Amino acid sequence: MALMNGAQYIESLRKLDIKVYMFGERVKNFVDHPIIRPSINCVSMTYELATMPEYEDLMTATSNLTGKKINRFGHMHQSTDDLRKKVKMLRLLGQTTSSCFQRCVGMDAFNAEYSTTFEIDQKYGTNYHENFKKYLTYVQENDLTVDGCMTDPKGDRGLSPSQQADPDLFLHVVEKRADGIVVRGAKAHQTGSINSHEHLIMPTMTMTEADKAYAISFAIPSDVEGLYMIYGRQSCDTRKLEEGADVDLGNKQFGGQEALVVFDNVFVPNDRIFMCEEWDFSGMLVERFAGYHRQSYGGCKVGVGDVVIGAAALAADYNGAAKASHIKDKLIEMTHLNETLYCCGIACSAEGFKTAAGNYQIDLLLANVCKQNVTRFPYEIVRLAEDIAGGLMVTMPSEKDFKSDLKVGSMTLGETCNKYFKGVASVPTENRMRILRFLENMCLGMAAVGYRTESMHGAGSPQAQRIMIARQSNLGHKKELAKKIAGIKE
Repeated sequence: MALMNGAQYIESLRKLDIKVYMFGERVKNFVDHPIIRPSINCVSMTYELATMPEYEDLMTATSNLTGKKINRFGHMHQSTDDLRKKVKMLRLLGQTTSSCFQRCVGMDAFNAEYSTTFEIDQKYGTNYHENFKKYLTYVQENDLTVDGCMTDPKGDRGLSPSQQADPDLFLHVVEKRADGIVVRGAKAHQTGSINSHEHLIMPTMTMTEADKAYAISFAIPSDVEGLYMIYGRQSCDTRKLEEGADVDLGNKQFGGQEALVVFDNVFVPNDRIFMCEEWDFSGMLVERFAGYHRQSYGGCKVGVGDVVIGAAALAADYNGAAKASHIKDKLIEMTHLNETLYCCGIACSAEGFKTAAGNYQIDLLLANVCKQNVTRFPYEIVRLAEDIAGGLMVTMPSEKDFKSDLKVGSMTLGETCNKYFKGVASVPTENRMRILRFLENMCLGMAAVGYRTESMHGAGSPQAQRIMIARQSNLGHKKELAKKIAGIKE
């Protein structure tokens, strides 16, 4: 199959019988549901841009498995140049959608699986790497979106998986058969799960031998028997259900999505298993995936940040405050923070190295520094954007009030709103309203899950990066440097 375009991707979802639940009931047509569709539009852009000649170098690559042209989201990184192009691609998509386009998790899982399965096979003589290469070839040939699933519900964080009162709080093997395994449990916070053709499952943490039933990795179709998804709520999500909703949505066309993915005794055939109880490799897979995904945030969040900065600058223009020195300084600070994130994404890519399997991995220390900054800088960018926008961002009447012809006193409600919420005389009140609603959406509303809050918890919360930074910091070497220069001899 050739590369799909955006429309073909959307139509491909209609062929799937994915079980989706929202607000206590089954969503039969999730593709056209007003709350879900913006997130599907986001993924469609990862396909649409790949068909445009001007973005071909960033959005496509040559498969190391087949030699064919593929979407970069299905690519095994073959060089540090590939790693850099990945970051630039993600920034482009962030600029295009100003939201979470959801395919990064699968791409990052592919590259972690590729090298880890190779090393498991080297130690144990298993066939996981061949299984994975065949699976990845299938994904590439059909230009599929794959949801990478790592995070378990986890239950009591003070207990290991095998110590939980309810064993299903971590996904685990419940039955082994000659032709495969049966698994039960769930994966939480799953980005783009409903919009994916396939799911690629990984363990959520480093396991011990006592937890080996939880050290599993495999792939399944999104509509496999026993799999269902419960859609996650976002702030202001029901605005999308309002008749004629437009301005009040902020970012009407694009959005992100998260879901709880439940595995109710799901069967996995042997040729789709990539780890099964090799607990001593669970940490390697987790760390490699986390490293790739933390690199990703140096691209996608930067692209979204570009749009937030632009929106804040427009708000200043429409408010008549653009020439104020403190406004200029805040925009400079926002740009400084955003480009610092990009620097980290590029740096960990440039310092990448070749794995034993042949694909390239990022520098883990710099990738974790990148994500640690992402847990902080977008919050400051959003704070400054809210400062520039002003209080009207959260106190403005609804779009219906602005358009109402209900007579109240000498004017209609619409006339009153348009009169008293006017900014710069040359700027239509609606334009001012649109940019403020957009900033509300990015800072507080539906898109916050794809920028502000996801910057904190996506790819691991702050402490996860600090643990990895400590592991990778090579403190002993730094001590020796100081001893040598200070003249200390032991």
